[in-house]
Amino acid sequence: MLKKFQVEDRKLVEVDDRESPFLVYVNPDEAEKKYLVETLKFDEHTLASALDPDELSRLEFEPEHVAIIFKRPRNYSAQDQFLFKVSSIGAFLFKDKLIIVVSEDVPFNGIVFNRVPTPALLLLRLIYRSIFHYLEHLKIIRAMSDELQDKVSKSMENRHLLNLFTLEKSLVYYLNSINSNGVLIEKLRANAPKIGLGIEEQELLEDTHIENNQCYRQAEILSNVLSSLMDARASIVSNNINVLMKTLNIITIAIMVPTFVVSAFSMNVGIPMARHPQAFWLILGLALLSVVGFTLFWRYKRW
Repeated sequence: MLKKFQVEDRKLVEVDDRESPFLVYVNPDEAEKKYLVETLKFDEHTLASALDPDELSRLEFEPEHVAIIFKRPRNYSAQDQFLFKVSSIGAFLFKDKLIIVVSEDVPFNGIVFNRVPTPALLLLRLIYRSIFHYLEHLKIIRAMSDELQDKVSKSMENRHLLNLFTLEKSLVYYLNSINSNGVLIEKLRANAPKIGLGIEEQELLEDTHIENNQCYRQAEILSNVLSSLMDARASIVSNNINVLMKTLNIITIAIMVPTFVVSAFSMNVGIPMARHPQAFWLILGLALLSVVGFTLFWRYKRW
């Protein structure tokens, strides 16, 4: 599916039936792929890489354009079950236009510019925006982690612990993707004159480099915190089970003590007070006395 965008009132908006310098192909069909490969001279492997979520970020120079693959986080939904995923975006930079190839619909509306952007500036703004998308997801992961920590400390279920493992897995993917984008940004900085980046584009590229490094450090810190505390959380779950078993054992013993007293006087042999008129109430009193004695002993030992 082809979408066309244009800058109007300093904002990027979708337009119809108009020549646009910014084209987006969302999960292109075979006819669109054929047009991109045969007419626009896209490398077939690079086009396939743009639709592959496991592809690493990279920069390639073609005769008529520059091909760039970079990573962005996918939109999270409750159906993902605490797993944050990443996807790839293919950007093909020509002198007069920018073509984006993505596997899923990505919202590009709302990007604000001070002036009509060049295709190169628009590309850098998309990379810059993807970094802030990572930062927003890291905040969400941190909030989810704090909530799950409270649940793990109070619950004995493995479900919350498994959710924490899933978050940790997500951070591994994010670290790999952010680092891959960092390598791409370094290549863009080194080849800025060859790509034709102006002063404004190079300044934005420097800001992007700084923001990406900070994003990587935040993700790394959060990943280290989750990894270092996983053993402690597993110990908390184990300790909760031990406390429960201890409580159940105390309740069992508390029930067995009066049961033993009543059972002793229920044997089918000659026993004391067998013909006493108040034998029933005396036996119940002994059973109650045994419970009180056990309770006092339990508090003395501070079990």
